[in-house]
Amino acid sequence: MSARIRVITTGGTIASVPGGGAVSVAVSGRDLVGAAGGPAVTVEVDEAMLVHSFNLTLDGMLRIAERVAAAVADPDVDGVVVTHGTDTMEETAFFVDLLLGAGRTVVFTGAQRHAGEPDGDGPRNLADALRVAAATAGRGLGAVIVMAGRVHAARHATKADTVALDAFDSPGYGPVGRVHGERVHIAARPERLPGFTLAELGGLEARVDIVPAYLGADGVHVAASRAAGARGLVLEALGAGNPTSGLLGEVRACVAAGIPVLVTSRCHAGPSLPVYGAGGGATLREAGAVFAGSLAAPKARLLLAAALAAEPGPAEALARLGPHLTV
Repeated sequence: MSARIRVITTGGTIASVPGGGAVSVAVSGRDLVGAAGGPAVTVEVDEAMLVHSFNLTLDGMLRIAERVAAAVADPDVDGVVVTHGTDTMEETAFFVDLLLGAGRTVVFTGAQRHAGEPDGDGPRNLADALRVAAATAGRGLGAVIVMAGRVHAARHATKADTVALDAFDSPGYGPVGRVHGERVHIAARPERLPGFTLAELGGLEARVDIVPAYLGADGVHVAASRAAGARGLVLEALGAGNPTSGLLGEVRACVAAGIPVLVTSRCHAGPSLPVYGAGGGATLREAGAVFAGSLAAPKARLLLAAALAAEPGPAEALARLGPHLTV
C-alpha cells in the first residue's frame, strides 16, 4: 500500500500566476498537486488558505499549525507537506517545529518562479517534498524545508537569496539532506528540543518586537516598543552580540520594566555570545539580557512569544525557552 500524504496548501509563489501587471495567488491545491507528479503516493489535499506569505499574520500561522496538528494526529496519514510562500516560510516552519513531537516530520516547500513560468520550480519542489514525507529516511526530522533538492532543518533554514532557485541556506550548518532523483538521502538528523503544545499557547497575543542594531543606533525604537506595550524584545545586535551605547541604555530600561530581551546577531552565521565589555555583549548580559545562541531574530521572536503565552511570567518564560538558546 502506498504512503498517504496530506498536502496543506497556503498560497505563495508556487500557487501564483501573472495578471494585471503583477503576480497573484490563484492556483488551487488540487491543481498544484496535479502538476507536481512525483512518487507513487496517495495524496490528500487540505486547502488552508490562498495568500502571499508576506501577508501572513500570527493568527494565520496558528491556523496552519492547527491544520498540521490535525494531520499529524490522523493515524491514516503517513506524512505531511505544507506549500507556503518563501518570504516567511522559515518562521512558520520553525513554529511548527516547536510543536512537533518526537518521530514526526513536516515538510515545507514553495517556489521562486510562479506557476505560469514555463520553467517553474514549483512542481519539482513539491514532488521532492512528497518524496521526503514518504521516505523512511525522512522520519523524525521535525519540520524541514525542501527546496532545490536540498533538505534544511527549520531551526537553521533562512531565505538567503531573493530570486535564485536554491533560495534557502542553513548558514554555519548546511542542509541535513538532499533529494537525488527518486532517492532521499539524509546525512544528519536535527537535534529536537522540548517544545510546546497548541493547547497551552492558546494564542500569541504577547507583542514581541525585533530591533536591529546599526552604526550609531540610538534607543528610540526600543523605547517605542516599550511604549507600545511590548512584552518581549529581540535585539538583532552587532557582531557576536554587541549593542550601541544608545541601545544599551534602553535595554536596561526594558529589563527593569520586566520585559525580557533576547540578543541575536545580524551576522548570517555564528552564535551570539557575551564576549566584549566596555558596553559590548558582556555588558548586555550584566544588564540582564539573554543571549539566543544560533537563533536568528525572527525565530527568537516566535520562541519568546510562545514562551510568554505558555508561562505565567517573564522569568518562567525565559526558563522555558532556555534549552533552545544553546550554541
